[in-house]
Amino acid sequence: MKKRYWYLGLVSMALLLVLGACGKAQGTSDKKIKIGILQLMNQTALDGARKGFIAELAKEGYKDGKNITIHYVNAQNDQANLKSMSEQLAKDKNTVNLAIATPAAQALLQADKDTPQLFTAITDPVAAKLVKSMKNPGSNVTGTSDLVPVSGQIKLLHELFPKAKTIGLLYNAAEPNSLVQVKMAKAAIAKLGLKSTATTVASTNDVSQAMTALAGKADAIYVPADNVVAASMATVGKISAEQKVPVIPAASTMVPAGGVATNGIDYKKLGAQTAQMAIKIIKGKKAKDLPVELPKDISLVVNQKLAKTFNIDPDKIVNDAK
Repeated sequence: MKKRYWYLGLVSMALLLVLGACGKAQGTSDKKIKIGILQLMNQTALDGARKGFIAELAKEGYKDGKNITIHYVNAQNDQANLKSMSEQLAKDKNTVNLAIATPAAQALLQADKDTPQLFTAITDPVAAKLVKSMKNPGSNVTGTSDLVPVSGQIKLLHELFPKAKTIGLLYNAAEPNSLVQVKMAKAAIAKLGLKSTATTVASTNDVSQAMTALAGKADAIYVPADNVVAASMATVGKISAEQKVPVIPAASTMVPAGGVATNGIDYKKLGAQTAQMAIKIIKGKKAKDLPVELPKDISLVVNQKLAKTFNIDPDKIVNDAK
C-alpha cells in the first residue's frame, strides 16, 4: 500500500512539473519575441512607416516592453552604420527583423540570411535583389512596396500645369528606388510628348544648389520617393515658391513641406500593413511563403498654400492614380 501511495505521489509530482513547465512556457513565450528594426535615416516617410509598424503591433497586443522587445537602430544614412548595425541585429537572433528603405534591407540581408526579414518603403524589391519575384520571394525575406503608379503622378502634373513643356527630375542616383521611379517618369513624360531634364544629388548638402539649377531649366519638377530629397523638402519647397516652378513629389509625406500635390500613400498605413505580415511570421508563417504586398490605399494629398501660390484651385484637383 505504501508503495502504491509512493508511486501515485511520484506520478502526481511529475504531472505538476509538466503542467508547471507548460504553463511557464505559455506564459513567457510572448516575452521571448524579439523584433529588430533597422532604419536608413530620419525622414518623414521612413519615420511614419516605423511608427505605423510599432503602433499596429501594439494594437494587436504585441507591446514593446511588455510581451515583446523591439530593438530600433537608425543608420543616419551612413554605410558603415548600416553594416555594423545589421551585424548586431544578426547576433541578436530576433524573431523577425524589419528593414526600412532599400539600403537598410540590402545591408541586413547581407549580414543575416537566417532571421526572417521584412522590409518596407521599398519601390522595387526585385530590382534591389531582395526577392526573386513579388509573388514568390524565394528566400527568408518579404515585405511591402511603396510603389505608386508613377504615370498617374505625371498625368496629375500635366493636368495641373498643362503649359509645362520641360519636366525636371531631381533625385539621388545612388538610390535604387529613385532609379526605378525616374525611368518610369521619363517614359510617362515622353508619352505625353514632353521633354525631361534631370539633376542628381549625392547628399542633402547638394539639394539647394541642384534644385536652383534645375528650376532654371524646367517648367515643373517631379521628385521620386527619394530619401535624400525627401529629407530636404523644405529647401525644395522654398526654392519652388521663389522660382515659381511647381513640384509634384512621389510621396504624400513630401507634399506638406514643398510639393503642390500628389497621389500617394500614407506611410503609417504601409507600416501597419507590414506589421500584419510580422504577426503572421510570429505565429509560424515563413517569410518566403508571404508574397510582397503593394500599398492598399492611394489618396490625393494637396498643399493648400502652394496650390494657391501656383493659382490652382485645391478643390478641383482630382485623384487619378492610374
